[in-house]
Amino acid sequence: MRVFKNFLIFIRDIINSRQMIWQMTVSDFKATYLGSYLGIVWAFIQPIVTIFVFWFIFSVGFKTGPTATGCPFILWLIAGMIPWFFLADALNQATNSVVGYSYLVKKVVFRVSTLPIIKILASSFVHIILLLVMLIIFLCYHQLPTFCYFQIVYFYICTFMLVLGISWLTSAINVFAKDITQIIAVILQLGFWATPIFWDFSMIGHRPLLEFLFKLNPAFYIIQGYRDSLIYNITFWDHHFWWTVYFWCFTIGVLVFGAFVFRKLRPHFADVL
Repeated sequence: MRVFKNFLIFIRDIINSRQMIWQMTVSDFKATYLGSYLGIVWAFIQPIVTIFVFWFIFSVGFKTGPTATGCPFILWLIAGMIPWFFLADALNQATNSVVGYSYLVKKVVFRVSTLPIIKILASSFVHIILLLVMLIIFLCYHQLPTFCYFQIVYFYICTFMLVLGISWLTSAINVFAKDITQIIAVILQLGFWATPIFWDFSMIGHRPLLEFLFKLNPAFYIIQGYRDSLIYNITFWDHHFWWTVYFWCFTIGVLVFGAFVFRKLRPHFADVL
């Protein structure tokens, strides 16, 4: 019970710092691309090139046709890859947030727990613009917006909360063990192939055990949620109720545990950095 009480105090302190968080988020986003000739364009080059390469390989090289539901492959592909880009980039950036802002960590009055939030919000700017580009592509294919499009906001929140919980844990550990960044990179690489981003979940056939194991991956819920919202017009509260319950139980557990570890290690950050 005390753990949850400390967690609520932890969250309250962060909410009280919301104005400072926003100001630092904007500054961090600007600083990332300040001084380069192309500026913010660099934020979109890698994801767009990656999407194009996969589209070219599977649509042109392997002659992949529309999905089983008749959706053009490129729409199905970007609906899964763009949320993954956000999850992976936000987690990488947030994991290095404490080390990257080491000069702020040594200030007693600064709430270090806000640093992962700042990095995730900075990654959100790129994600929002990529979403707009994706919606334009959908319109070019005569896919008109539906009510389910509003679910994207919900699944963005899902991604934000999941990454925040994980990054509180990883950013704290990263101060003492720099190997954590390499471990995260490996996990993200495995996660990319273990999550149905460019392969269809129906390919595994009717194998209950495999389906269960794949659905334990919280990223699966998010990727499928984006596709349900943009392509299949499926609402999460009608079709995925127990899946939603599992995701939020997992995410809240990660949030509480991540915040607990962060609070325990926070007093020792300045000694190491």
